[in-house]
Amino acid sequence: MSSFDEDELCFPQLLNSSCRKVKLPYFEYLFTYITISFISIVTVILNMLVIISISHFKQLHTPTNLLLLSLAVSDCIVGLFMFFQMDLIDGCWFLGDIACVVYYALGYIITSASIGTMVLISGDRYVAICDPLHYSTKVTVKRANICVCLCWMFSVIVHCLILKDNLQQPGRYNTCVGQCVIVTEYVHVLLDMILSFIIPVTIIVVLYMRVFVVAVSQARAMRSHITSVTIKCSKKGTAKKSEMKAAITLGVVAVVFLICVCPFFCIVLSGQNSMLSATSSVFIITLFYFNSCLNPLIYALFYPWFRKSIKFIWTLKILRADSSNNNIL
Repeated sequence: MSSFDEDELCFPQLLNSSCRKVKLPYFEYLFTYITISFISIVTVILNMLVIISISHFKQLHTPTNLLLLSLAVSDCIVGLFMFFQMDLIDGCWFLGDIACVVYYALGYIITSASIGTMVLISGDRYVAICDPLHYSTKVTVKRANICVCLCWMFSVIVHCLILKDNLQQPGRYNTCVGQCVIVTEYVHVLLDMILSFIIPVTIIVVLYMRVFVVAVSQARAMRSHITSVTIKCSKKGTAKKSEMKAAITLGVVAVVFLICVCPFFCIVLSGQNSMLSATSSVFIITLFYFNSCLNPLIYALFYPWFRKSIKFIWTLKILRADSSNNNIL
């Protein structure tokens, strides 16, 4: 075999069993590598700022922010996982069969947990806008923590069961050395799509549509100088301006989330992923990952407390004694 042919193999020393590299144009390969690297680094840094801010400052220990913290943790892990995605650009996996299965399993778990957290955020905004008088009693820090833990536990259990065969025997479906493939039965894929995408997205859309209707009704009432307005969802009181702003911000997060993840799940649901070109696959996966980078940017755009906390972190004021009690709102 010529040296040229050996250069096309993932493992040239394994002539008969090595996978072949996917040949991409040099410019396309370089652009993809640089883009994924940049998004990965920015995603990790921005979400670490969110994690540090909410964890450190006591004023930010609210139920809503705890949900944002859960979302930031999953987004930060997604950013770290993008480094492994770069290992698959040329179609070769060099980290072994166990790492391959763990990579996919954690990817599914994190994605499912992120979508579950978005459902919790939608529910939080629904109660805050539609039933503001009972929000503080219905939505507490303790309940938020419990819901987040249950969300992650559910995601871990479901996907460990779905990927049981792959976890028990890593690499069982690989046809050559250097391949990273997992195979699940179609019924399991369909079940995963229903539990991790269709049902959660439906809930998110329905809740935010209801929040939007109530928000518009309250805005009209305020413009008409009506001091009290009866809304079907809430017979008493109206949401505070801060709650309304939070609902708008998190609504933007939800819309951006759906725009970024829907193409990926629609392709998986249609079963046409094998027919996509390498360029199309990279674009859809990159868009899917890019959502994790956008969330902190949305917080920075809409939340003054996030911009203020970044200044504290950047100037190292966060290292001062008792800095956790600083007024950040």
